Amino acid sequence: MQIRSNPNIWFRYLMTTISPKWTINLLFKLCHHRKPDLENPQTLDEKIQWMKLHYYNDNALVKQCADKWLVRNYVKDKGLEHILTEVIATYHDPKEIDWDVLPDKFVLKWNFGNGGNVVCTDKSKLDKDAAMHDLKRFQKLKFHLLAAEPQYDVAEKLLICEKYIEPEQGTSPTDYKFYCFNGEAKYVLCCIGREEGQKPAFYFFDRDWQLQRLNRQGKMAPEGLSIPKPDGIDQLFDYAEILSKPFPFVRADFFLEKGKPWFGELTFTPGGGFDYGRLPESDLLFGSMVQLPNEE
Repeated sequence: MQIRSNPNIWFRYLMTTISPKWTINLLFKLCHHRKPDLENPQTLDEKIQWMKLHYYNDNALVKQCADKWLVRNYVKDKGLEHILTEVIATYHDPKEIDWDVLPDKFVLKWNFGNGGNVVCTDKSKLDKDAAMHDLKRFQKLKFHLLAAEPQYDVAEKLLICEKYIEPEQGTSPTDYKFYCFNGEAKYVLCCIGREEGQKPAFYFFDRDWQLQRLNRQGKMAPEGLSIPKPDGIDQLFDYAEILSKPFPFVRADFFLEKGKPWFGELTFTPGGGFDYGRLPESDLLFGSMVQLPNEE
């Protein structure tokens, strides 16, 4: 279905344009079955909504770091250029892609929003027409209006082609999402089993690599669940803290390739700030760790 024919998307565009608070209240109630307390936010999701309205929109550094292209300069400025993935090419429009010159494996991603990626593990098997359709479809999105996420209102949409990171098994590398509160990386959300046709599992671990039952999947995990501590994870905690220092909250995402760290992205609004997978008590715990700019 073409994006322009989807009334739900256009309704959200219109509602956010008129009042981002309307969109926030509606989506929050659909997710959490209550309105957010935006005057005295307590949970992480409430504080994310507050920052959407009062902090992200005019914050140049947040906007830079939410842009998957411009954030590379920030990572370089922090002395971490060595963890940036190799960029093969950039495009202003998917029509510019010359498939013949691309390597057999690569990743295509837009610099705004989340999703819309094309992960190619074998170019000879890639359905290029379907890939082009998906890329063009995502390009048309006014992503910043869908869930009132102003940091995704980029000045220039750019399609980035990056080197494919080889997983230790399967077709997708394990990603590690570090929850950072006022510059301290407290927990890492580890995605296990992100393979084609499989539903991934997400588990929180602390810095000592102890399972933390902070989300619904973690709560239901069997007693004694043990996942080997990855080589390089301690270094990723350090990198996450370096990159998260200026922000009240950010999720710093990385990959490991046989112990070699690679930067993924910085995410200021995980799930748009509507995370139904996190336990309510965990949402409150996380919120208590965030010191908002108006609380300083």
